[in-house]
Amino acid sequence: MRIVVTGGAGFLGSHLCDRLLFEGHEVIALDNLITGDRAHLAHIDSRKFSFVHHDVTRFIEIEGPVDFIFHFASPASPVDYLELPIQTLKVGSLGTHKALGLAKAKGAGFLLASTSETYGDPLVNPQPETYWGNVNPIGPRGVYDEAKRFAEAMTMAYHRVHGIDTHIVRIFNTYGPRMRKRDGRVVPNFVNQALNGEPLTVFGDGSQTRSFCYVSDLIDGIHRLMQSDEHEPVNIGNPAELTILQFAEAILRLTNSRSEIVHEELPVDDPKVRRPDITKARNLLGWEPKVPLEEGLPTTIEYFRSRQTQ
Repeated sequence: MRIVVTGGAGFLGSHLCDRLLFEGHEVIALDNLITGDRAHLAHIDSRKFSFVHHDVTRFIEIEGPVDFIFHFASPASPVDYLELPIQTLKVGSLGTHKALGLAKAKGAGFLLASTSETYGDPLVNPQPETYWGNVNPIGPRGVYDEAKRFAEAMTMAYHRVHGIDTHIVRIFNTYGPRMRKRDGRVVPNFVNQALNGEPLTVFGDGSQTRSFCYVSDLIDGIHRLMQSDEHEPVNIGNPAELTILQFAEAILRLTNSRSEIVHEELPVDDPKVRRPDITKARNLLGWEPKVPLEEGLPTTIEYFRSRQTQ
């Protein structure tokens, strides 16, 4: 197939490009490089790959046929969407509209990269796709939460009105090589602090929980969703839950770091729990994560260690 990946120079987008090229598809990556990095794609040496520097909130013009579109463009970490709130809202609304417009014009399939943040600070745990969420629309995190919730609504509208073959993945915490050093999320924060001998900053008392999915597992789930007949949202993530304090201790152990753990004030609207119910993914896609933290974290740590001087 001939496939367009918006946000193709990002952490997840670049890994998705790799998988699609491995499967034999032609891939066109679009990115405005606000948070993406061309270095994530530098290893690709294929005549089936091309990169277009483009802001997807503007009209997307692709010559020739397009069979499928993965809409992954968006700031995706708290650091990014707190610094770029308007851009985050625009890519979730205007960018999704433009990407769906391309799908409609080309008769292409479409997959939206949504997020577990659509559940906000959830009152149920684990979170199934049927849960509508507990979101503060005017809080500092609301720009990302509501952008993705709007993107889901628009995707379903295009499916219902125009008959587009759409899919929605709700991505839970994912980690692995190519995460940005100053990403602001817990994995790069803890790993780089530990490697530099700096205190690990735990927000609140560290009792809030997260579940971490290795990037290859996530991309496999997304690839299966692309091939499915499911149009409503599907959670893809690792249901193995642990506290942030437990995670910090694991990072210290795996890096052999003597760093201390310090506590800082909990950010506004920071979710207290985050764990996917992946029953739907298991039943519909035959998918579940395979890479445990004990295997994925050392690979990720070595990636950051190799970039200590950069």
